[in-house]
Amino acid sequence: MLSLVQTILLAFVAVLIGYLYNIYTYWKRRGVVYERPWPLFGNFWGIGTKYHIREINQRLYRKFKGQAPFVGTYMFVRRASLIIDLDLIKNILIKDFANFHDRGVFNNVEDDPLTGHLVALEGEQWRAMRTKLSPVFTSARMKYMFSTVVRVGENLHRVMGEMLSERSDQILEIKDVCARFTTDVIGTCAFGIECNSLRDPDAEFRQKGKDIFGKPRHSPLVQIFTITNSNLAKKLHMKLFPDDVADFFMSVIRQTVEYRQKNNVKCNDFMDLLIEMKAKNEEEAKAGKGIDLSLGLTLEQMAAQTFVFFLAGFETSSTTMSFALYELAKHPEVQEQLRKEIRESLEKTKGELTYESLHEMQYLEQVIAETLRIYPVLPNLIRLTKSDYQVPNTNHVLEKGIMTVIPVHAIHHDPEYYDNPEEFRPSRFTPEECLKRHPSAYLPFGDGPRNCIGMRFGKMQTKIGLVSLLRHYRFECSPLTEIPLEMDKRNFLAATKNGIFLKVIPL
Repeated sequence: MLSLVQTILLAFVAVLIGYLYNIYTYWKRRGVVYERPWPLFGNFWGIGTKYHIREINQRLYRKFKGQAPFVGTYMFVRRASLIIDLDLIKNILIKDFANFHDRGVFNNVEDDPLTGHLVALEGEQWRAMRTKLSPVFTSARMKYMFSTVVRVGENLHRVMGEMLSERSDQILEIKDVCARFTTDVIGTCAFGIECNSLRDPDAEFRQKGKDIFGKPRHSPLVQIFTITNSNLAKKLHMKLFPDDVADFFMSVIRQTVEYRQKNNVKCNDFMDLLIEMKAKNEEEAKAGKGIDLSLGLTLEQMAAQTFVFFLAGFETSSTTMSFALYELAKHPEVQEQLRKEIRESLEKTKGELTYESLHEMQYLEQVIAETLRIYPVLPNLIRLTKSDYQVPNTNHVLEKGIMTVIPVHAIHHDPEYYDNPEEFRPSRFTPEECLKRHPSAYLPFGDGPRNCIGMRFGKMQTKIGLVSLLRHYRFECSPLTEIPLEMDKRNFLAATKNGIFLKVIPL
C-alpha cells in the first residue's frame, strides 16, 4: 500500500499536471496559432542564458507572420499574445487604448517604494501623474534645460581629450563615457546635483546607476517571473532593486527636498515640480491607497518618480549614443556627412550650439532614428487587456488580463518594412520615406497616450552629446571593436556583453 506521503505526492503531481495542461492548451482550445510550450518554461526556454527575449519574440514573429494577426504564447505559465499585425498594434496603442492603458509592470510600493513610478502606475493613478508630470517635458522646459545639457556636453569632449592623452592606442570604451555624460545630465536636470561622474568614473551616482543594470537583485529567470507574474511576486513581498540602491536614492531625494525647502531654493527643474506636488500632511497621504494627488505626494512617491527619470534618462540615451558612434565608425561616409551638417550649422551661429540649430540638423535626426531602429532599447512593449477584446476582422477574443506583447525589435528588423534590415542606412528616415511606411512599423518610444514621456528630453541630450563629440573627434573601428557586437542576454534592455571599443582621433 502507498504511504500517506506517497499518496499526497502523487495527488500533488496529478494536480500540477492538470493545472499545466489546462494552461498550455488555452490557445489550442481557442483555435489560435501557437508554438508548443515547454512545461513550466512555456515558450521562454533558455531565456537569459541561450536566448534574449528579443530573439525569442523575433523567432515567433517570423514563424507565424502572415498566418494570423497575433500568435498565442506562454511566458512560463502566463498566457500572452504576441501581436504581429501592424493595424492591430495601432488599435491597441491608439484607437482602443482605453482597453490597453496598463502595462502590468511589477510594482510593490510597500516593500520597494521606488517601484511606484509613472511607468508602473495604472488606471487613474497613471493618468493623473502623467498629466502632472507632462509640463516638465514641454518644448519650453526643454529650451530652459538646453544650456545645462550643452554645458555638460562641453565637459564631455574635454574629458574625452584628457582620457586620450593617457592612452597611446587612442582606443576608448565608448558606452561608459556616454553613460557618465548622461548621468551628469540627469543628475543636474532631475536632482539639481553636480554628479561629476565624467571627471570621476567612481562617483557614487555613476556607480549606483551601473549597479541597477550590472548587479541586479535577481537572476534573469526571476526577473522574468516578476514581469509575468507581477501580482504573485507582490504577494510574495519580492523586491526589484537592490537595497543599497534604493537606500541611496531615497537618501538623496530626502536631503535635496529638505535643503531646497529650508533654503527656498528654486531651480525650475524636475525636482521643483515634484516639490510643488509634495503632500502638506505626509501621514495623511501615506494613509491613502496608492497615489492621491489631491493629498499630494509622499517622499517615497517623489523618490519613485525621480528615480525612473534618472533610470530611463541615463541608460537609454547613453545606449543610443554609443550604438550610434559604433555604426558611424563602421560607416565613415555617414559620419563625414553628419559632421559636415554639424559644422555648417555651427558656422551659422558662430560656433554656438543653439536650441534652434540643433533641431535644424535633419541628418542627425535620421542617424538617431536609424540607430533606434536597429537597436531599440526596449525590445518589446507590453499592455494588459482591461476587458475582453474582440480582435477586429477575426473570431478571436483577447480575454481580460491577457498580456499583449508588441515585438518592437522584430518589427524593426522585418524586411517587408525595411529592406536589408541589418544595414545601417539613415536615409530610411527622410520625410518621404517615413510617409511610405505604416506608422506602427517604427516604435522605439512606443505610441499613443502611453508613449515615452521623456522622448523629447532623451533625444535632446543624445543629440547634444553626439554633436559635442563629432565636432571634435573622428571615430573609427579598432582591433578591439567587435563586429558584430555580442549582445548581453541577461540584460532586458539592448546592451552589449563586452562594451564598445572605438579608436578616437582628435580633429
